[in-house]
Amino acid sequence: MATLALKQWSTLTMNTLAFTVNFAIWTMFSIIGIQIQQDLALSQSQFGLMVAIPILSGAISRLPLVLLSDYFGGRIISFLQMLFVAAACYALSFATVYWHYLLSGLLVGMAGGSFAIGITYTADWFEKEQNNLTMSVFSLGNLGAALTNIIAPIILLSYGWRMVPQAFGVALFITAILFLLFTFKDSAVEKNRRQIRNAHRSEQLKHFRELKVWRFALYYFFVFGGFVAITLWLPQYFMSEYGLTLQNACLATLVFTLPSTLVRSVGSLLSDSYNPRHVNWSVFWICIVCLFFLSYPPTTMNIHGITKEIQLELSVNVWFFTALIFVMGITMGFGKASIYRLIQDSYPDNMSVVGGFVGVVGGLGGFVLPVIFGLASDLTSIRSSCFMVLYGVLGMCMIWMYYAFKAEAHLERVRDAMKSHFLTQ
Repeated sequence: MATLALKQWSTLTMNTLAFTVNFAIWTMFSIIGIQIQQDLALSQSQFGLMVAIPILSGAISRLPLVLLSDYFGGRIISFLQMLFVAAACYALSFATVYWHYLLSGLLVGMAGGSFAIGITYTADWFEKEQNNLTMSVFSLGNLGAALTNIIAPIILLSYGWRMVPQAFGVALFITAILFLLFTFKDSAVEKNRRQIRNAHRSEQLKHFRELKVWRFALYYFFVFGGFVAITLWLPQYFMSEYGLTLQNACLATLVFTLPSTLVRSVGSLLSDSYNPRHVNWSVFWICIVCLFFLSYPPTTMNIHGITKEIQLELSVNVWFFTALIFVMGITMGFGKASIYRLIQDSYPDNMSVVGGFVGVVGGLGGFVLPVIFGLASDLTSIRSSCFMVLYGVLGMCMIWMYYAFKAEAHLERVRDAMKSHFLTQ
Protein backbone atom coordinates (compact mmCIF):
# COMPACT_ATOMS: atom_id res chain seq x y z
CA MET A 1 0.00 0.00 0.00
CA ALA A 2 1.50 3.29 -1.09
CA THR A 3 1.83 5.96 1.58
CA LEU A 4 0.28 9.41 1.14
CA ALA A 5 3.73 10.98 0.68
CA LEU A 6 4.60 8.47 -2.07
CA LYS A 7 1.29 9.17 -3.83
CA GLN A 8 1.86 12.92 -3.59
CA TRP A 9 5.36 12.93 -5.03
CA SER A 10 4.59 10.31 -7.64
CA THR A 11 1.64 12.42 -8.80
CA LEU A 12 3.77 15.59 -8.85
CA THR A 13 6.53 13.84 -10.82
CA MET A 14 4.15 12.45 -13.43
CA ASN A 15 2.28 15.77 -13.74
CA THR A 16 5.60 17.55 -14.34
CA LEU A 17 6.68 14.95 -16.92
CA ALA A 18 3.32 15.17 -18.70
CA PHE A 19 3.51 18.98 -18.77
CA THR A 20 7.09 18.86 -20.11
CA VAL A 21 6.22 16.60 -23.06
CA ASN A 22 3.03 18.56 -23.77
CA PHE A 23 4.94 21.84 -23.72
CA ALA A 24 7.53 20.42 -26.13
CA ILE A 25 4.71 19.57 -28.56
CA TRP A 26 3.02 22.93 -27.98
CA THR A 27 6.11 24.80 -29.24
CA MET A 28 7.07 22.25 -31.92
CA PHE A 29 5.97 24.49 -34.82
CA SER A 30 8.77 26.95 -33.99
CA ILE A 31 11.18 24.37 -35.47
CA ILE A 32 9.24 22.41 -38.09
CA GLY A 33 7.51 25.63 -39.18
CA ILE A 34 10.77 26.95 -40.63
CA GLN A 35 10.97 24.03 -43.07
CA ILE A 36 7.24 24.22 -43.81
CA GLN A 37 7.58 27.96 -44.54
CA GLN A 38 10.32 27.21 -47.08
CA ASP A 39 8.37 24.32 -48.67
CA LEU A 40 5.17 26.38 -49.09
CA ALA A 41 6.87 29.77 -49.69
CA LEU A 42 4.89 31.38 -46.86
CA SER A 43 5.04 35.08 -45.97
CA GLN A 44 6.02 36.20 -42.47
CA SER A 45 2.34 36.79 -41.66
CA GLN A 46 1.40 33.26 -42.74
CA PHE A 47 4.33 31.85 -40.80
CA GLY A 48 3.30 33.84 -37.70
CA LEU A 49 -0.25 32.51 -37.89
CA MET A 50 0.91 28.92 -38.38
CA VAL A 51 3.27 28.85 -35.40
CA ALA A 52 0.76 30.72 -33.22
CA ILE A 53 -2.40 28.71 -33.95
CA PRO A 54 -1.51 25.90 -31.47
CA ILE A 55 -1.09 28.54 -28.78
CA LEU A 56 -4.65 29.77 -29.42
CA SER A 57 -6.35 26.42 -28.84
CA GLY A 58 -4.02 25.73 -25.90
CA ALA A 59 -5.03 29.01 -24.29
CA ILE A 60 -8.80 28.81 -24.79
CA SER A 61 -8.89 25.16 -23.69
CA ARG A 62 -7.41 25.90 -20.27
CA LEU A 63 -10.54 27.08 -18.47
CA PRO A 64 -12.84 24.33 -19.86
CA LEU A 65 -10.23 21.73 -18.91
CA VAL A 66 -10.09 23.12 -15.36
CA LEU A 67 -13.87 22.82 -15.11
CA LEU A 68 -13.79 19.26 -16.50
CA SER A 69 -11.05 18.36 -14.03
CA ASP A 70 -13.17 19.68 -11.18
CA TYR A 71 -16.10 17.48 -12.20
CA PHE A 72 -14.35 14.29 -13.30
CA GLY A 73 -10.92 14.49 -11.66
CA GLY A 74 -7.57 15.64 -13.00
CA ARG A 75 -6.22 12.12 -13.50
CA ILE A 76 -8.72 10.92 -16.10
CA ILE A 77 -8.94 14.29 -17.91
CA SER A 78 -5.14 14.54 -18.15
CA PHE A 79 -4.91 10.98 -19.51
CA LEU A 80 -7.59 11.59 -22.16
CA GLN A 81 -6.05 14.95 -23.11
CA MET A 82 -2.67 13.29 -23.74
CA LEU A 83 -4.18 10.53 -25.88
CA PHE A 84 -6.00 13.14 -27.99
CA VAL A 85 -2.90 15.31 -28.47
CA ALA A 86 -0.69 12.28 -29.25
CA ALA A 87 -3.05 11.22 -32.06
CA ALA A 88 -3.33 14.79 -33.42
CA CYS A 89 0.45 15.21 -33.31
CA TYR A 90 1.08 12.00 -35.24
CA ALA A 91 -1.59 12.95 -37.80
CA LEU A 92 0.19 16.29 -38.42
CA SER A 93 2.94 14.42 -40.29
CA PHE A 94 0.46 13.71 -43.13
CA ALA A 95 -0.44 17.40 -43.75
CA THR A 96 0.28 18.71 -47.25
CA VAL A 97 -1.37 22.13 -47.76
CA TYR A 98 -1.48 25.29 -45.62
CA TRP A 99 -4.97 24.79 -44.19
CA HIS A 100 -3.98 21.26 -43.11
CA TYR A 101 -1.26 22.76 -40.94
CA LEU A 102 -3.62 25.31 -39.43
CA LEU A 103 -6.22 22.65 -38.57
CA SER A 104 -3.56 20.30 -37.21
CA GLY A 105 -2.14 23.17 -35.19
CA LEU A 106 -5.52 23.78 -33.57
CA LEU A 107 -5.76 20.14 -32.52
CA VAL A 108 -2.14 19.81 -31.41
CA GLY A 109 -2.54 23.05 -29.46
CA MET A 110 -4.63 21.22 -26.88
CA ALA A 111 -1.23 20.29 -25.45
CA GLY A 112 -1.17 23.77 -23.93
CA GLY A 113 -4.19 22.89 -21.79
CA SER A 114 -2.05 20.44 -19.81
CA PHE A 115 -0.85 23.31 -17.61
CA ALA A 116 -4.37 24.02 -16.34
CA ILE A 117 -5.13 20.36 -15.57
CA GLY A 118 -1.73 19.67 -14.03
CA ILE A 119 -1.59 22.70 -11.76
CA THR A 120 -5.08 21.98 -10.36
CA TYR A 121 -4.50 18.23 -10.01
CA THR A 122 -1.14 18.80 -8.31
CA ALA A 123 -2.52 21.41 -5.90
CA ASP A 124 -5.28 19.03 -4.83
CA TRP A 125 -2.74 16.51 -3.54
CA PHE A 126 -0.81 19.00 -1.37
CA GLU A 127 -1.59 21.40 1.45
CA LYS A 128 -1.56 25.15 0.80
CA GLU A 129 1.69 25.52 2.79
CA GLN A 130 3.43 23.36 0.18
CA ASN A 131 2.09 25.27 -2.84
CA ASN A 132 5.25 27.28 -3.53
CA LEU A 133 7.44 24.17 -3.58
CA THR A 134 5.08 22.06 -5.69
CA MET A 135 4.39 24.86 -8.18
CA SER A 136 8.13 25.48 -8.53
CA VAL A 137 8.67 21.81 -9.37
CA PHE A 138 5.66 21.65 -11.70
CA SER A 139 6.73 24.81 -13.56
CA LEU A 140 9.90 22.99 -14.64
CA GLY A 141 7.61 21.56 -17.33
CA ASN A 142 8.40 24.74 -19.28
CA LEU A 143 11.68 22.99 -20.06
CA GLY A 144 9.67 21.30 -22.80
CA ALA A 145 10.40 24.35 -24.96
CA ALA A 146 14.13 23.82 -24.42
CA LEU A 147 13.82 20.11 -25.25
CA THR A 148 12.11 21.02 -28.52
CA ASN A 149 15.04 23.26 -29.44
CA ILE A 150 17.50 20.43 -28.72
CA ILE A 151 15.70 17.34 -30.07
CA ALA A 152 13.54 18.61 -32.96
CA PRO A 153 16.44 19.99 -35.11
CA ILE A 154 18.35 16.69 -34.75
CA ILE A 155 15.33 14.66 -35.90
CA LEU A 156 14.50 17.15 -38.67
CA LEU A 157 17.99 17.20 -40.13
CA SER A 158 18.37 13.41 -39.87
CA TYR A 159 14.95 12.17 -41.00
CA GLY A 160 12.96 15.18 -42.26
CA TRP A 161 10.43 17.36 -40.47
CA ARG A 162 7.58 14.81 -40.68
CA MET A 163 9.41 12.51 -38.30
CA VAL A 164 9.31 15.20 -35.57
CA PRO A 165 5.52 15.10 -34.91
CA GLN A 166 5.57 11.30 -35.24
CA ALA A 167 8.32 10.93 -32.62
CA PHE A 168 6.74 13.51 -30.32
CA GLY A 169 3.30 11.86 -30.67
CA VAL A 170 4.70 8.45 -29.70
CA ALA A 171 6.57 10.02 -26.76
CA LEU A 172 3.35 11.60 -25.46
CA PHE A 173 1.45 8.31 -25.86
CA ILE A 174 4.09 6.52 -23.75
CA THR A 175 3.91 9.36 -21.21
CA ALA A 176 0.12 8.94 -20.99
CA ILE A 177 0.51 5.22 -20.18
CA LEU A 178 3.17 5.94 -17.54
CA PHE A 179 0.94 8.67 -16.11
CA LEU A 180 -1.93 6.22 -15.69
CA LEU A 181 0.34 3.65 -14.04
CA PHE A 182 2.05 5.96 -11.56
CA THR A 183 -0.75 8.30 -10.49
CA PHE A 184 -3.60 7.40 -8.18
CA LYS A 185 -7.36 7.58 -7.98
CA ASP A 186 -8.81 10.75 -6.53
CA SER A 187 -8.38 10.95 -2.78
CA ALA A 188 -11.27 11.92 -0.51
CA VAL A 189 -9.53 15.24 0.15
CA GLU A 190 -9.23 15.94 -3.59
CA LYS A 191 -12.89 15.12 -4.19
CA ASN A 192 -13.94 17.37 -1.32
CA ARG A 193 -11.90 20.29 -2.66
CA ARG A 194 -13.40 19.89 -6.12
CA GLN A 195 -16.91 19.80 -4.67
CA ILE A 196 -16.24 22.99 -2.70
CA ARG A 197 -14.94 24.74 -5.85
CA ASN A 198 -17.92 23.61 -7.89
CA ALA A 199 -20.36 24.75 -5.18
CA HIS A 200 -18.85 28.24 -5.18
CA ARG A 201 -18.20 28.51 -8.92
CA SER A 202 -20.62 31.40 -9.56
CA GLU A 203 -19.15 33.32 -6.63
CA GLN A 204 -15.63 32.72 -7.95
CA LEU A 205 -16.50 33.91 -11.45
CA LYS A 206 -17.56 37.31 -10.15
CA HIS A 207 -13.88 38.21 -9.78
CA PHE A 208 -13.65 38.47 -13.57
CA ARG A 209 -15.44 41.83 -13.26
CA GLU A 210 -12.61 43.25 -11.14
CA LEU A 211 -10.04 45.52 -12.82
CA LYS A 212 -7.27 44.02 -10.68
CA VAL A 213 -7.78 40.60 -12.30
CA TRP A 214 -7.55 42.15 -15.77
CA ARG A 215 -4.44 44.05 -14.73
CA PHE A 216 -2.77 40.82 -13.61
CA ALA A 217 -3.89 39.25 -16.89
CA LEU A 218 -2.21 42.03 -18.91
CA TYR A 219 1.01 41.55 -16.95
CA TYR A 220 0.90 37.81 -17.70
CA PHE A 221 0.05 38.56 -21.33
CA PHE A 222 3.51 40.11 -21.53
CA VAL A 223 5.64 37.83 -19.33
CA PHE A 224 4.17 34.47 -20.37
CA GLY A 225 2.62 35.36 -23.73
CA GLY A 226 5.78 37.26 -24.62
CA PHE A 227 7.93 34.33 -23.49
CA VAL A 228 6.02 31.89 -25.72
CA ALA A 229 5.98 34.35 -28.65
CA ILE A 230 9.73 34.99 -28.47
CA THR A 231 10.38 31.24 -28.13
CA LEU A 232 8.40 30.61 -31.33
CA TRP A 233 9.99 33.52 -33.22
CA LEU A 234 13.67 33.30 -32.23
CA PRO A 235 14.92 30.33 -34.33
CA GLN A 236 13.86 31.85 -37.64
CA TYR A 237 14.94 35.32 -36.42
CA PHE A 238 18.48 34.07 -35.75
CA MET A 239 18.54 32.39 -39.16
CA SER A 240 17.17 35.38 -41.10
CA GLU A 241 18.92 38.22 -39.27
CA TYR A 242 22.27 36.65 -38.43
CA GLY A 243 22.56 33.80 -40.95
CA LEU A 244 22.84 31.00 -38.37
CA THR A 245 22.15 27.38 -39.30
CA LEU A 246 19.01 25.73 -37.90
CA GLN A 247 20.93 23.84 -35.22
CA ASN A 248 22.90 26.91 -34.12
CA ALA A 249 19.74 29.04 -34.13
CA CYS A 250 17.97 26.52 -31.90
CA LEU A 251 20.95 26.32 -29.55
CA ALA A 252 21.04 30.13 -29.37
CA THR A 253 17.30 30.10 -28.53
CA LEU A 254 18.12 27.92 -25.51
CA VAL A 255 19.93 30.96 -24.06
CA PHE A 256 16.47 32.50 -23.72
CA THR A 257 14.21 29.52 -22.90
CA LEU A 258 16.37 27.51 -20.49
CA PRO A 259 17.25 30.22 -17.92
CA SER A 260 13.67 31.55 -18.00
CA THR A 261 12.38 28.18 -16.85
CA LEU A 262 15.10 27.41 -14.31
CA VAL A 263 14.86 30.74 -12.47
CA ARG A 264 11.10 30.59 -11.94
CA SER A 265 11.56 28.89 -8.57
CA VAL A 266 14.07 31.62 -7.66
CA GLY A 267 11.42 34.15 -8.64
CA SER A 268 9.01 32.47 -6.23
CA LEU A 269 11.56 32.78 -3.41
CA LEU A 270 12.18 36.45 -4.25
CA SER A 271 8.44 37.10 -4.22
CA ASP A 272 8.21 35.42 -0.81
CA SER A 273 11.08 37.50 0.59
CA TYR A 274 10.11 40.83 -0.98
CA ASN A 275 6.90 42.46 -2.08
CA PRO A 276 5.93 40.69 -5.35
CA ARG A 277 4.74 44.04 -6.74
CA HIS A 278 8.25 45.45 -6.38
CA VAL A 279 9.74 42.32 -7.97
CA ASN A 280 7.34 42.72 -10.89
CA TRP A 281 8.09 46.44 -11.27
CA SER A 282 11.82 45.69 -11.38
CA VAL A 283 11.23 42.97 -13.98
CA PHE A 284 9.37 45.41 -16.21
CA TRP A 285 12.09 48.06 -15.98
CA ILE A 286 14.85 45.59 -16.91
CA CYS A 287 12.77 44.23 -19.80
CA ILE A 288 11.95 47.64 -21.25
CA VAL A 289 15.65 48.61 -21.28
CA CYS A 290 16.49 45.35 -23.09
CA LEU A 291 13.65 45.85 -25.56
CA PHE A 292 14.84 49.37 -26.37
CA PHE A 293 18.10 47.96 -27.76
CA LEU A 294 16.46 44.85 -29.28
CA SER A 295 14.01 47.07 -31.17
CA TYR A 296 16.71 49.19 -32.78
CA PRO A 297 17.03 48.16 -36.46
CA PRO A 298 20.36 48.22 -38.33
CA THR A 299 20.85 51.86 -39.27
CA THR A 300 23.24 53.82 -41.47
CA MET A 301 23.53 57.48 -40.41
CA ASN A 302 25.12 60.22 -42.52
CA ILE A 303 26.56 63.08 -40.47
CA HIS A 304 27.36 66.31 -42.32
CA GLY A 305 30.72 67.32 -40.85
CA ILE A 306 32.55 70.60 -41.33
CA THR A 307 34.94 69.29 -43.94
CA LYS A 308 33.60 65.85 -44.79
CA GLU A 309 30.64 63.45 -44.58
CA ILE A 310 30.79 60.95 -41.73
CA GLN A 311 28.92 57.67 -42.09
CA LEU A 312 27.88 55.89 -38.89
CA GLU A 313 26.74 52.24 -38.79
CA LEU A 314 24.50 51.29 -35.84
CA SER A 315 23.35 47.70 -35.28
CA VAL A 316 22.95 45.05 -32.58
CA ASN A 317 25.43 42.27 -33.32
CA VAL A 318 24.62 38.61 -32.60
CA TRP A 319 26.58 38.52 -29.32
CA PHE A 320 24.93 41.61 -27.85
CA PHE A 321 21.54 40.38 -29.09
CA THR A 322 22.04 37.00 -27.41
CA ALA A 323 23.12 38.66 -24.16
CA LEU A 324 20.00 40.84 -24.18
CA ILE A 325 17.61 37.93 -24.72
CA PHE A 326 19.44 36.00 -21.99
CA VAL A 327 18.67 38.83 -19.54
CA MET A 328 15.10 39.04 -20.86
CA GLY A 329 14.61 35.30 -20.32
CA ILE A 330 15.75 35.46 -16.70
CA THR A 331 13.66 38.51 -15.84
CA MET A 332 10.54 37.10 -17.54
CA GLY A 333 11.00 33.93 -15.47
CA PHE A 334 10.97 36.09 -12.33
CA GLY A 335 7.91 37.91 -13.67
CA LYS A 336 5.89 34.73 -14.23
CA ALA A 337 6.51 33.72 -10.61
CA SER A 338 5.80 37.14 -9.09
CA ILE A 339 2.49 37.55 -10.91
CA TYR A 340 1.17 34.23 -9.62
CA ARG A 341 2.31 35.25 -6.14
CA LEU A 342 0.31 38.47 -6.56
CA ILE A 343 -2.74 36.37 -7.48
CA GLN A 344 -2.18 34.07 -4.51
CA ASP A 345 -1.96 37.05 -2.12
CA SER A 346 -5.02 38.77 -3.60
CA TYR A 347 -7.25 35.71 -4.14
CA PRO A 348 -6.05 32.93 -1.80
CA ASP A 349 -9.39 31.08 -1.88
CA ASN A 350 -9.95 31.43 -5.64
CA MET A 351 -6.47 30.70 -6.95
CA SER A 352 -7.57 28.02 -9.43
CA VAL A 353 -10.22 30.12 -11.20
CA VAL A 354 -8.45 33.51 -11.14
CA GLY A 355 -5.09 31.90 -11.90
CA GLY A 356 -6.72 29.87 -14.68
CA PHE A 357 -8.21 33.00 -16.24
CA VAL A 358 -4.91 34.87 -16.06
CA GLY A 359 -3.24 31.83 -17.62
CA VAL A 360 -5.75 31.89 -20.48
CA VAL A 361 -4.98 35.54 -21.22
CA GLY A 362 -1.25 34.81 -21.03
CA GLY A 363 -1.69 31.94 -23.47
CA LEU A 364 -3.65 34.20 -25.81
CA GLY A 365 -0.64 36.51 -25.75
CA GLY A 366 1.39 33.62 -27.12
CA PHE A 367 -1.07 33.44 -30.02
CA VAL A 368 -1.73 37.12 -30.71
CA LEU A 369 1.87 38.33 -30.51
CA PRO A 370 3.43 36.04 -33.20
CA VAL A 371 0.61 36.96 -35.57
CA ILE A 372 1.30 40.66 -34.95
CA PHE A 373 5.04 40.00 -35.32
CA GLY A 374 4.44 38.58 -38.80
CA LEU A 375 2.15 41.43 -39.84
CA ALA A 376 4.58 44.06 -38.51
CA SER A 377 7.47 42.39 -40.32
CA ASP A 378 5.59 42.27 -43.63
CA LEU A 379 4.31 45.86 -43.34
CA THR A 380 7.54 47.52 -42.21
CA SER A 381 10.15 45.16 -43.69
CA ILE A 382 11.98 45.54 -40.37
CA ARG A 383 12.78 42.28 -38.58
CA SER A 384 13.22 43.92 -35.17
CA SER A 385 9.63 45.24 -35.39
CA CYS A 386 8.62 42.21 -33.27
CA PHE A 387 10.50 43.71 -30.34
CA MET A 388 8.95 47.11 -31.04
CA VAL A 389 5.54 45.44 -30.56
CA LEU A 390 6.65 43.97 -27.24
CA TYR A 391 8.02 47.37 -26.20
CA GLY A 392 4.56 48.88 -26.75
CA VAL A 393 2.79 46.11 -24.81
CA LEU A 394 5.19 46.46 -21.89
CA GLY A 395 4.75 50.23 -21.94
CA MET A 396 0.99 49.76 -21.40
CA CYS A 397 1.67 47.33 -18.54
CA MET A 398 3.99 49.79 -16.80
CA ILE A 399 1.63 52.75 -17.19
CA TRP A 400 -1.27 50.76 -15.71
CA MET A 401 0.92 49.43 -12.90
CA TYR A 402 2.20 52.92 -12.04
CA TYR A 403 -1.30 54.39 -11.70
CA ALA A 404 -2.51 51.31 -9.82
CA PHE A 405 0.34 51.83 -7.33
CA LYS A 406 -0.65 55.48 -6.91
CA ALA A 407 -4.33 54.60 -6.40
CA GLU A 408 -3.51 51.92 -3.84
CA ALA A 409 -1.14 54.24 -1.96
CA HIS A 410 -3.80 56.96 -1.89
CA LEU A 411 -6.40 54.48 -0.60
CA GLU A 412 -3.99 53.32 2.08
CA ARG A 413 -3.42 56.92 3.24
CA VAL A 414 -7.18 57.52 3.42
CA ARG A 415 -7.65 54.37 5.50
CA ASP A 416 -4.85 55.37 7.86
CA ALA A 417 -6.33 58.86 8.22
CA MET A 418 -9.80 57.48 8.97
CA LYS A 419 -8.35 54.98 11.45
CA SER A 420 -6.41 57.75 13.19
CA HIS A 421 -9.52 59.96 13.26
CA PHE A 422 -11.69 57.30 14.92
CA LEU A 423 -9.00 56.43 17.44
CA THR A 424 -8.78 60.07 18.57
CA GLN A 425 -12.55 60.41 18.99
